Order: sequence, then C-alpha cells, then structure tokens
Amino acid sequence: MLFLVGGFLFLVVIGFPIVFSLALISFLYLQAYGIPMSAIAQRMVVGVNNYALLAVPFFILAGNLMNNGGVTKRLFRFASATVGWIPGGLGHANVVASVIFAGMSGAAIADAGGLGTIEIKAMRDEGYDRDFAAAVTAASSTIGPIVPPSIPLVIFASIANVSVGRLFLGGAIPGLAMGVALIVLIYIMARRRNFPVHARFDIKEATVSFAAGFLPLLTPAIILVGIVAGVFSPTESAIVASAYALFLGMFVYRELTIRDLIQVIYDTIKTTSMVVFIIAAASIYGWLLGREQVPQSVARVLFAISENPHIVLLIVIGFLMIIGCFLETTAALILLTPILVPPVMMVGIDPVHFGLVMVLTLMIGLITPPVGVVLYIISSIAGARFEDVTRAVLPFIVPLLIVLFLIAFVPDLVLFLPRLLMG
Repeated sequence: MLFLVGGFLFLVVIGFPIVFSLALISFLYLQAYGIPMSAIAQRMVVGVNNYALLAVPFFILAGNLMNNGGVTKRLFRFASATVGWIPGGLGHANVVASVIFAGMSGAAIADAGGLGTIEIKAMRDEGYDRDFAAAVTAASSTIGPIVPPSIPLVIFASIANVSVGRLFLGGAIPGLAMGVALIVLIYIMARRRNFPVHARFDIKEATVSFAAGFLPLLTPAIILVGIVAGVFSPTESAIVASAYALFLGMFVYRELTIRDLIQVIYDTIKTTSMVVFIIAAASIYGWLLGREQVPQSVARVLFAISENPHIVLLIVIGFLMIIGCFLETTAALILLTPILVPPVMMVGIDPVHFGLVMVLTLMIGLITPPVGVVLYIISSIAGARFEDVTRAVLPFIVPLLIVLFLIAFVPDLVLFLPRLLMG
C-alpha cells in the first residue's frame, strides 16, 4: 500500500502528469509482484466499458456546439435583461447565465471557456474591474457540474454504481442554492463598491431576449422531463442535448458552419480522449488499491476517529478540499470514489447525497491554487495575472462553502427531489 500511494504522490510532486503517474506506478507494482502484464489491458478495458460513460463525450460535444453555435451569447443577453437592473447587474447576469448553461453542458470548463469570453468582455465594457469580472466568472462556472446534467456526476455514478438520474435530480436544489449565494455576495459587493447597473428593468428588452433565447432555455427542461418521464435514460439525454444543440446552431441560428462543426468534433474527440485515458489508467490503479485493501484501511482510520456520520463527513470534506487543490476533478473522482464510498455508506450516508457533496467539494478545488484549472482558463481569457484572479476569487469561495456545508448536513436538500420523483 505504501508503495502504491507514496509512489504516486512522489511522481505527482516532481511534476509527472497525473495519468502517467497512475500508469507508471501501476506498471511497477505489477512487475514487482509478478502479475501478468495482460492485466493492464484487461483493467483498462473494464474501466471504460461502462454504459453511463457514453454520456461524457456527448455532453462535451453539446457544450462545444452551444459555445460555437450562438447559444451562449443569447443566454447571456437574456440573463442580462432579466437581472441587469439589480446593483451588480452583469455580475448577477453572469451567475444566471451559468445556471442556465449548466443545464445544458454539465461541465465547468465548458462554462468558463464559452460563456466566460462573453461575460468578461461585457462586464469590462460596462466598467467592472477586470479581476472582479474574472472572479465572478470563475466562481459561477463551478455551478455547471452540480445543476443537472453533469459530467462529474456521471463519472461518480459509473464508479459508485449509483443511479445517474437520482444524482441529476439531487443536484438541482444545491445548484440553485449556489447561484443564490453568489448573487447575494455580488449584491453586497456591488453596493459597497458602487458598481455600474442598468437604469431600470426594460420589459421590451427582456421580452425580445427571452424570445431569442427561448429554444436554448428549453434544453434543461427537455432533459429533466425526459429523464423523469422515462422517455430516455440519463445517458441518452446527452445525445438528445447534442442533437438539439446541433439543430439550433446549424438550422435555427445558422451560426455553425460545416467547418465549425468539424473543429467542434475534433475538439470533442481530443477532450474525450484525455478523459477516457485518465479513467482507463485510474481503473488499473483503483484495482490495485482494492487488492491492497486501501478502502478498508481508510474505513478503519475514519472509524477510529468517530463513527458519527457528521464527523466522518466533515473529515472527508476536509480531505477532499486538500485533494481538490492538487488533483484535477476527473482524476480525483476516479481515484477516490472507490476508496471513500464504502466507508461513508457503512456509517449510513446515502451515496447520492455523498456524490453531490464530493463533486461540489472538488468543484471548489477548481478555483483554488495551485492546480485550479478554471483559474488558469479565466486568467487567460481576462488577460489577468493568475495571482490577481486567485486573490479576487477568494471571497466567492465563502458562499460556495456555506452551500457545501448546508447540503452536507441537511441531506434532504439533495435527496428531496430524487425521493419525490423517483421514489
């Protein structure tokens, strides 16, 4: 166990990419214990041979199609017309647009890279300072993987053997709570700093922007209603989202050309390849951790401290907060889900509840240094220094933490909708 865990951490610390650290330490372990090398191929195939994982490339495709097909700018226009008159108006529009877009793409990076470009430019043009615009955009992008649908939740479900539909429904209330918490903070900051605001609510602009964005706004409803009604599975909903985004971009708005589509498909294949390669490599490592009984060792350590589910959850959240600062979300989910789920279930924590807590904790890691992927993306888009964006985003971590602890210690915030709609 020490070789597997210590060796992996050593490789990461010296700068090895996560995926190669996983693969190399697994290879060395197999060699040391005389396990046939054919186990590598077998475990890699087993790791990615999961029906739920089919949703991942299609949600990535849907996000890319929306970012290139004119959907994102229409969403932001509608959000701006709706809440732009409140103090800190475009900051609120930033959050609202992220909540809506989250119901389509399921990825924080798609939100940050697509909406972020439009949002930061609009806020800068209105007179908001660059660091604040970047910080709001980074913080709001973390909503993407919580509001259904969600790529990280699909990955968690496939590893933990949990219903994707229940996880999707469980993310609705926490995702909206994150949006409200960020809006409250933006309002307070806007009043203190006297940020610009639209003069008044313009019913005409709101109506026009709603009409222009009506079809994209239907996407979350189509996905959720389709899943709950049993028209299609959560995995199939990703295909529906992609087909719908393609239809809007090419035939309704006509902003997506054949050349654009080829580039979108290429980008999707490239991103999917990286994700699947990480999953495949991590599946070997996870199998070896199981062979070394690491989950049982973690359970013994946790139970030695306390068997109170609240204490256990608090310890796990603290651990995940640290991990989120260093590990990319997908890699962390793949590595830690098989280790953490058995112990938390043993103390009576619902795996759907734990899945949302785990993903939200890791989402906060996306906006914390030193490996805050979203921070690097937003810094690049905003043309700001990484250190400045990091400093500006710190206040926005507070409302996200408040929501995290609320859902952690009030499980019904997560479990209410799954129980109501799926029994």
